[in-house]
Amino acid sequence: MLKNICVCVIVFLTTTSISLAQTREEKVRQDREKVEAGGYWIYNDLQQGFAQAEKTKQPMLVVLRCIPCEECVKLDEELMEKDPQLKPLMDQFVRVRLISTNGLDLSLFQYDYDQSFAVFLLNADRTIYGRFGTRSHHTLWSEDVSIEGLAQAMQGALKLHANYDTVKASLKDKQGKQPEVSSPEKFPLLAGKYRSRINEKTDIVKSCIHCHQVGDAQRDFYLRQQKPLPERILFQYPHPKILGLILDPTQKATVKEVEENSIASKSGFQPGDEILTLSGQPLLSIADVQWVLHHAGEQDKLKADVKRNGKPLKLTIALPKGWKRSDDLSWRVSSWPLRRMVLGGAVLEPTTAEQRKQAGLTEDAPMALHIRGLGKYGLHATARRSGFKVGDIIIGFNGKTDLARETDLLAYGVNALQPGQTAEVTVVRGKKQVQLKLPRQK
Repeated sequence: MLKNICVCVIVFLTTTSISLAQTREEKVRQDREKVEAGGYWIYNDLQQGFAQAEKTKQPMLVVLRCIPCEECVKLDEELMEKDPQLKPLMDQFVRVRLISTNGLDLSLFQYDYDQSFAVFLLNADRTIYGRFGTRSHHTLWSEDVSIEGLAQAMQGALKLHANYDTVKASLKDKQGKQPEVSSPEKFPLLAGKYRSRINEKTDIVKSCIHCHQVGDAQRDFYLRQQKPLPERILFQYPHPKILGLILDPTQKATVKEVEENSIASKSGFQPGDEILTLSGQPLLSIADVQWVLHHAGEQDKLKADVKRNGKPLKLTIALPKGWKRSDDLSWRVSSWPLRRMVLGGAVLEPTTAEQRKQAGLTEDAPMALHIRGLGKYGLHATARRSGFKVGDIIIGFNGKTDLARETDLLAYGVNALQPGQTAEVTVVRGKKQVQLKLPRQK
C-alpha cells in the first residue's frame, strides 16, 4: 500500500460537431446514463473522488469531458477500460468523471486550453507529478499521444509517488502561479453568463464552459484592460518540435528525431536520448516538456538530465531571442477570435509557387499570404465588407512587409493595434496591387 495518496487526473476536454442523428444534449445525457450504469467512474463529483482516495489510499483518476469526443475516440475511457496496457493501471485508481470546466480550480488545472485531451497526474496534497496530452494540429493526434505513452506516464507517476518524500522538492515548479481568477466563470468575459456548475436538468450544453472558452477569457482579461498579450498567453505551451526536438509519443520523453541546424541539435540532443529532467523537473510525457517551455523566457538556458545508451549526460538548451514565435497559432480554436479582431474574419494560408507566379511575386518575397476564406456574418464579415476577396494575396499590413505566416500577422496585429484603429493593407489581386483598410476589432 502506498503511504501517500497519489491522485491521477485525466482531463479529456472536447468540442465536437452536432451529430445529425443525435444532439449534443442527447449525447451528454446518454453519456451520463452509460457512466453511472457502468459503476466504474464517480460521475461529476471531484470531492467525492478525493474523499474516497483518502479513505482507500488509492490513486485517483479524473476525466473531464463535456461531450463525448469523436476526434479522441481512440483514447476515450471506454477503450481505456478494455486496453490491456491501461486497464490494470486504471483498476488501481479511484476514477472520477467531470463534464465541464465550470468551477474548475484554475490554480491547479493549468494547461493548454486549446487542446481536446489533457492529463494531470497528482498527489492528494495537490502536488503534480506530471501532465499528459499534447496537440500540434487539429487532427494529427498520433504524432503527439498514444495509449502506450499514457501507460508510460501513469507508470512514471506511480514511481514518483513511491519515492514521494525524496522527489517532492523537484515537483514544486510543476504547479503554476496563482491565475488571474480562481475559476473560469469569474473571468469578465464569462461572468454572468455561466455559473460554477452546469445546469444538469435543462440546457446542459448551453450552460457548460468549454475548454477553449477559458483560453478566450484569459486573453480577453488582458485585452479589455488595453494591455498587450504576454508571450506566455499568446504563444502558450510551445511544442518541442519548434526546437527541432521530435519526441516519441509512445514514450515518456524520448527523442525520436533531431532536426538539422535546430536549437535541439545545437544543444547536443541525439535520437534515442531519454530526457529524465528538464529545469530540474522529472518528465513523464511531451506535455511535461511543454510545461517547462511554457514558463521559459527569452534567452533562458534550460538544464536537461539525459540518459544516452544507458549512461547519464547533462545538456543545456540555449533559447534564442523570440524563439516562442516559431510556434503555430493557426490550428488553435483561439485563432478564430484573433482572426475576427485582426483580420476581420479572413483566413490566410501560405501562397503556393504557382500563386506567386500568377501574381508576379518572386519566390523569396518575404510576405505573401493567400486569403482562402472570408467570414460571412457579423464581425467575421468585416474583411468582406471592407473589400477583401478570396484569392487576394496580402503583401503588406500596417507598414509591415515581413509577416511571413498567418501566425505572425495575428501576433503582430493583436498587440500593435488597439480596437478602432485601422490598418493599411496591400493586396495583390490578379497582378495589380490594391490598397485596402481594415479596422482592428474588439
